[in-house]
Amino acid sequence: MFKSLDLSLIVEFILMFYRDKPIDWLLDHILWVKVCNPEKDAKHCDRQKANLRIRFKPSLFQHVGTHSSLAGKIQKLKDKDFGKQALRKEHVNPPAEVSTSLKTYQHFTLEKAYLREDFFWAFTPAAGDFIRFRFFQPLRLERFFFRSGNIEHPEDKLFNTSVEVLPFDNPQSDKEALQEGRSATLRYPRSPDGYLQIGELEQVGGWGWEAGLGWGLGATAQCCPPPGSFYKGVAEGEVDPAFGPLEALRLSIQTDSPVWVILSEIFLKKAD
Repeated sequence: MFKSLDLSLIVEFILMFYRDKPIDWLLDHILWVKVCNPEKDAKHCDRQKANLRIRFKPSLFQHVGTHSSLAGKIQKLKDKDFGKQALRKEHVNPPAEVSTSLKTYQHFTLEKAYLREDFFWAFTPAAGDFIRFRFFQPLRLERFFFRSGNIEHPEDKLFNTSVEVLPFDNPQSDKEALQEGRSATLRYPRSPDGYLQIGELEQVGGWGWEAGLGWGLGATAQCCPPPGSFYKGVAEGEVDPAFGPLEALRLSIQTDSPVWVILSEIFLKKAD
């Protein structure tokens, strides 16, 4: 895909040489003319072109048929990614500083995942690890959605991980809540550093979810995971308006995990 500003140049270039070479070759030549230095080697040229060329998977376009524009040639190539399910889903998220205690695998950074450029991939999480989104300006969130794992690595999911929020100016928020008769923020478990864990359910006996321990059998086990925790690799829910503006949102890992983790979808929806 090209910017509309460059279309006139591209059309003129193709009209000049389409009888000599296939169009896909000409598109590569355009990049060579624009960014490559004849005095540099081929590796330098490839790096320069890579800065402009964005590789999207799965492919959006695929050559149809077997006939090539080159005389006598049969074209049987097919992009191996064409038609596959996307490895991630993109959303527009509010501006934020992202950070994590997890060790990132290769170039699959959290920043790229949040900016819709790639998915986040990290080595095995341990209890106490976190993924944090600190907003540049305090804001109200309406809801959140996180999906871990993807089609190629479905087992690389987050387990026993809670969603936590950090309200702006915590002491004042609690004071106002009490004054207005709304002590909503006080019923959420609070961490030592001021984060509130989203979600609370009635505790029942038997097999279920136990805070801090995950699935288990015990008197304090809950019937199902809290709304603010990951279940089958997904965490989603609404953010209580009583929290007011938020400074940050954090994913806190409660127990050691036996597998790596992929975060393939991040969606933080601002309140209107």
